[in-house]
Amino acid sequence: MANSPSGDSAIDRFVRILETFTPTRTAQSTADIGRRAGLPRSSAHRIVNELVDAGLLERDDERRIRIGLRLWELSTRSSHALRLRQAALPFMERVQQRVREHTQLAILEQDEALFLERLSAPDSGANVTRVAGRLPVHASSSGLVLLAFAPHDVRERVLAQPLAPVTPETIVDPTALRRELADIRALGRSVAPGYVDAVSTGVAVPLRDETGTVIAALSVVLPRDAETQFALVELHRAARDTERALGYRR
Repeated sequence: MANSPSGDSAIDRFVRILETFTPTRTAQSTADIGRRAGLPRSSAHRIVNELVDAGLLERDDERRIRIGLRLWELSTRSSHALRLRQAALPFMERVQQRVREHTQLAILEQDEALFLERLSAPDSGANVTRVAGRLPVHASSSGLVLLAFAPHDVRERVLAQPLAPVTPETIVDPTALRRELADIRALGRSVAPGYVDAVSTGVAVPLRDETGTVIAALSVVLPRDAETQFALVELHRAARDTERALGYRR
């Protein structure tokens, strides 16, 4: 793709525009998009208009810009994440119905836990995650499972970086985190009391594809002092059923 005078490519600028949208910032003015993407006003208007014409972005009745349905359509075609979500969803629904707390599916993406799905009951407790939202891989129960079973070079890269605490309970010492990850691999589950939210405990288990490789984590967010065993039993059962749907045979 052609470069701009600043040296960044059209793809770079396109990605920067898309990254200005977040789970809580779903509609913006073109001027705000340009400012957040670090683009000149004229470039922002031109690129946004081209993306609107292509259906990748949309204008609402107030002239604000939103992600377009065509972008969603294209991104879900032959999507590995969509196949995973479709396989897991019936069994996640069973977990949510029985445990009655937030039930989530996450994958490892760019050294963070990216959440593909979340099911909640009206009376479910506190939870900071959102669908298409991210959490630090060292802080959430899902992230810890994904990190524990990630390739060695991925673990080492994460452990070599400064780890910021989300709460006072978050493990940020690399030595302590290595021990935690070893325990997760040995036990096949993560229990993270207060790591992301002081009032909650995350519990998570690994989910494998047809080759036996851990590709996702199933988790439940419980009240901080809740008993965790029942939720873990239900999560392990859901993981086994999802793995069978994906073609994995233990």
